[in-house]
Amino acid sequence: MNAPPDSAGDGGAPSFSPLYQQIKALIMRGLQAGEWKPGEAIPSELELAARFRVSQGTVRKAIDELAAENLLVRRQGKGTFVATHSEQKIQYRFLRLQPEGGGEPVPMQRQFLDCRRIPAPADVARALALRAGEMAVEVRRTLSQNGRPIVLDDIWLPASLFKGLTAQRMGDYKGPLYGLFESEFGVRMIRAEEKIRAVAADGEVAGVLGVDAGSPLLSVERLSFTYGDKPVELRRGFYDTSTHHYRNELN
Repeated sequence: MNAPPDSAGDGGAPSFSPLYQQIKALIMRGLQAGEWKPGEAIPSELELAARFRVSQGTVRKAIDELAAENLLVRRQGKGTFVATHSEQKIQYRFLRLQPEGGGEPVPMQRQFLDCRRIPAPADVARALALRAGEMAVEVRRTLSQNGRPIVLDDIWLPASLFKGLTAQRMGDYKGPLYGLFESEFGVRMIRAEEKIRAVAADGEVAGVLGVDAGSPLLSVERLSFTYGDKPVELRRGFYDTSTHHYRNELN
């Protein structure tokens, strides 16, 4: 990882990506390999420029893109750090639910209802790229405000990546769940795809959320990926939006 690939590439096929994109890929490779852990500083732009034998401007452009993608965080006068889900700016990146009246998302109280290891159902195995019958961890939890459940999440994880995960371990952890995943299991969520639809609450979901059966809910299915675009979490949530709304910023 000392220099950008040449235009011919390893297999002889020409590569026409801009130089800063090649540097970005090399930095990403270091992140994926764990060369720099979440919360740690990466080398300075000058050091990276010397390492990759490119200009500082090229390195800066690569880092700018990684910062825009929330993979790196610049701190004035301190340097550039690997982003962590424990940071205030990052921890609400995947939580788009906000109270009516605006303002920033506020912390919700978590309650873990279940955490078990079972063979992944076929649809879960397909989403997480698991083999048929491979074990998965299913986590069910609620998020509440003022004692009122707002969200019911059904979370599926590859069991091979989350050995030792229990409801007590999640409950004892004080930060966001993704912070636990990256700090204790080495799994960092870097992007997600979501499917959102309006649904009517069935009897089981209505009972958990304390609403009438048939009440309108927002269904949010999220597939989260780590480095290398590997799927590592399937989350199916039911949101009571009677006092909250789902906010997304497009740019």
